[in-house]
Amino acid sequence: MLKGIDPLLTPELLKVLAEMGHGNEIVIADANFTAASLAAGKPLIHLSGVGIARTVKAVMSLLPLDQDVSQPIAFMQVSHQPAGWCSALQKHVIDELQADGHAEESQCEAIERFAFYERVKQAYAIVLTGELQPYGNFILKKGVICEPLAG
Repeated sequence: MLKGIDPLLTPELLKVLAEMGHGNEIVIADANFTAASLAAGKPLIHLSGVGIARTVKAVMSLLPLDQDVSQPIAFMQVSHQPAGWCSALQKHVIDELQADGHAEESQCEAIERFAFYERVKQAYAIVLTGELQPYGNFILKKGVICEPLAG
């Protein structure tokens, strides 16, 4: 155990978060997600006993979001629903991100299911949770921690 670090963050996940660079993405996926095939060649971390909302909260306790893009957070759009529609889980995660001061709702982008899969292929790592709600998948783009530029 380490002080100040969420105990959900396993040594393997901490290593992945530390290795990621500016612009790299991490996927937080539900239990239904096709993680094994899409993770080919990249870290696949299993957090089977926990859901999406709790995992996103733990990861965001350490991960700075990319401020150089307008939408550093993406989530899988639920099939057969109108644009802009969110599941209760997706809405909860977005509300928590906003309440914790990590992101505004406008910084979260819904991505069509198959386009989401294509984007996942470029991600640095996938965290497969035990979340049973389908379409509970999120992508988080890492930013930087720095001091203001001297000028």
